[in-house]
Amino acid sequence: MPSVLPDGEPMPEDGALPAHALQGAGERPLGFYLHVPYCATRCGYCDFNTYTASELRGAGGVLASRDNYAGQVVEEIRLARKVLGDDPRLVRTVFVGGGTPTLLDAGDLVTMLAAIRDEFGLAEDAEVTTEANPESVDPAYLATLREGGFNRISFGMQSARQHVLKVLDRTHTPGRPEACVGEARAAGFEHVNLDLIYGTPGETDEDWRASLDAAIGAGPDHVSAYALIVEEGTQLARRIRRGEIPMTDDDVHADRYLIAEDVLSAAGFHWYEVSNWATSDAGRCLHNELYWRGADWWGAGPGAHSHVGGVRWWNVKHPGAYAAALGAGRSPGAGREVLSDEDRRVERVLLELRLREGVELALLKPAGLAAAERALSDGLLAAEPYAEGRAVLTLRGRLLADAVVRDLVD
Repeated sequence: MPSVLPDGEPMPEDGALPAHALQGAGERPLGFYLHVPYCATRCGYCDFNTYTASELRGAGGVLASRDNYAGQVVEEIRLARKVLGDDPRLVRTVFVGGGTPTLLDAGDLVTMLAAIRDEFGLAEDAEVTTEANPESVDPAYLATLREGGFNRISFGMQSARQHVLKVLDRTHTPGRPEACVGEARAAGFEHVNLDLIYGTPGETDEDWRASLDAAIGAGPDHVSAYALIVEEGTQLARRIRRGEIPMTDDDVHADRYLIAEDVLSAAGFHWYEVSNWATSDAGRCLHNELYWRGADWWGAGPGAHSHVGGVRWWNVKHPGAYAAALGAGRSPGAGREVLSDEDRRVERVLLELRLREGVELALLKPAGLAAAERALSDGLLAAEPYAEGRAVLTLRGRLLADAVVRDLVD
């Protein structure tokens, strides 16, 4: 089952935010995340807030149906307009994720985007992305998305090898994600991403190189490569616990990351966040950068998280409960927290250190500065940006990013 929501204080029924959260809002970028919680099948490694048709039977009936889901999200977008009041900002980024957004009709995704445009307006150069399952789109579907205003798309590829996909319970056919890149380009998409996963039990270095080569050969301008994380409660975790497949190994993950950096950089991709590479700055995912830089975003949909002006909140998880709240004229928010200045400082260090530009040393406390000095001596931080007042990870530092971050936030 999907992971549990965090604790927090109750969310007001009207979704109102503290006045201080809206102060200076015009100086901060604003994005929207739209969560589509539906999947045809559940992948064995996934603990996201997603539901298959069988998991929704008898749990909300028509309220949990994807047939009327777009209308529910539009209602939350209208609620966002009320909560944010006279905020004059145009929306800078929109990201539709899941789940499998492309299980919805393409017109539904366009309808949700149109609601954001109608209620807030989109910046002239707004980035509008959807995730997509390679088997759930075709040229006509992609053309409808592009005509409706989407200009970036992210396909879940994971691997080019069938036996690796089988361990992950991925149902798409090897080669289909690469074909989708060409179809998206033909539809007029300016930016295309392929998501890869490394470290799957049974995957070899040769398998991983083949996946990287296949992804690069397809012609995207962005590649994301994530180490497989075995989450408790997933089918994959149960299989490992039963001894059916071996546990993943940190040393293998490090070797695969080095292979990714070598292969991708040789093909003209440059890292800009520890797990993300793009062929140019224009190809970077602006929406994710909103998260990494602590900007404002509204997350609509079951279980979606939001952040505005130091206030973070999250919606009820189940699609039926989400629909019921909106139908009763209430915010679907399940809880919230008001971040302290120290909370926000720590989060900036945690997230910005993972970026190519790094984090300002001025954000570190004395213990963190001492840790940064040690990291510099150990070759985990780059010397030149350090001399200019920034902590920037070296390649070796990227391999140990989590440990470096823990030391710097002390």
